[in-house]
Amino acid sequence: MKKQTKRPWLVIAAILFAILFGSWADQDKGIFGVSYYSIVDIFGELFLKALTLIVVPLVSSSIITGIARIGNEKSFGRIGGKMFFFYFITTLSAVLVGLFFVNLLQPGAAHIAPPISADQEAQLIKLGQQANAGGLGALAKVLTQIIPSNIVLAFSSGQMLGLIFFSLLFGYALSKIDSGPGSILQGFWQGVFQTMLQITHLVMKFLPFGVFCLVSKVFATTGMESLRSLGMFTLTVLLGLASFMFIVLPLMLKFIGNVNPWRHFRAMSPALITAFSTSSTSATLPVTIDCVEKRAGVSNRICGLVIPLGTSVNMAGSALYECVAAMFVAQVYGIDLSFGTQFLVVVSALIASVGVAGIPSGSLVAVIVVMGIIGLPAEGIGLFIAIDRLIDMCRTTINVFSDTCCAVMVARFEGESVLTREPEPL
Repeated sequence: MKKQTKRPWLVIAAILFAILFGSWADQDKGIFGVSYYSIVDIFGELFLKALTLIVVPLVSSSIITGIARIGNEKSFGRIGGKMFFFYFITTLSAVLVGLFFVNLLQPGAAHIAPPISADQEAQLIKLGQQANAGGLGALAKVLTQIIPSNIVLAFSSGQMLGLIFFSLLFGYALSKIDSGPGSILQGFWQGVFQTMLQITHLVMKFLPFGVFCLVSKVFATTGMESLRSLGMFTLTVLLGLASFMFIVLPLMLKFIGNVNPWRHFRAMSPALITAFSTSSTSATLPVTIDCVEKRAGVSNRICGLVIPLGTSVNMAGSALYECVAAMFVAQVYGIDLSFGTQFLVVVSALIASVGVAGIPSGSLVAVIVVMGIIGLPAEGIGLFIAIDRLIDMCRTTINVFSDTCCAVMVARFEGESVLTREPEPL
């Protein structure tokens, strides 16, 4: 716990030092004939590769174990459809809110794009041409990748739509086979998932160093001009998250669930405080279940299904962040995305949020997935990784609050009386 407590401050210190170092070093200063820019560029690229390395096994094992667990739930039956319906409308609402604010504020419009390879530049030019032509060509091409003809090729080349589709299909089929081989396979994929979480934790131990290299590279290229767009990006995400949490979800609670939103906020306050401080939906899970059952009055049969599954499927705050981040990077590189391509961003964020690990900075993996789907370079995360840790605390809080709202609305549709009295004070 001591290391976990220190790490956010290490990240903040790394950001401040990187801003000063990058602005001072620019692209010319160096040592022994080697520029500081090339040094941080190499180590930043290594950190990005480490993040990209864990994408395929982490996302696939997370989805397979989650979907397989659903099929084994005895209480899934009738409430499963209601649960997924509320998962879908909350996450879709969050993504649309994020899309509205990123188009309204245009946080990346005034930013100078960092250098990329010739191949990536050619790919971005092609993407821009397709977007200006209506985006339907790019949309149709990507949609055909949903069902891969060769799953091994999809895994090796990182075709995330095909990988996610296969993982959903595999997890569902796994829940329907005999218990003997089924339990073996579920144990295998659960082991893969837990192993990948450990590897993710290991990679995240180097987050301060990775942040320093990536932020130094950005400020060495653009100087203090980066602060303006970074501030606009932060404002865009926080406005989107705040609007979703304090306007959209309360309206859903009031008019769909017919419950008092303020009373629900008070009931969930311990879970929200825990989520904000830990930046982990998984670590908050016991507190969330306790709040939903004891303080909101939702039955165990609903809470025990909706809340644990929501920690890996219903990532509304993360989906909003992924949408804004991808649009921000596109704006930085001067790509004017059409309606069709923006629709693809929305779909990609919805799908990628399903495989987000409920750990600190887990959404960075999903952001890489979304950017890869629409052809943006992974190096784009260096544009906003400096502020990711602060936003991570906020989006995790929204993820947890969205799960609790879904549980309450499902309970109301099942005829349960929830939030009938004022919750006890903290």
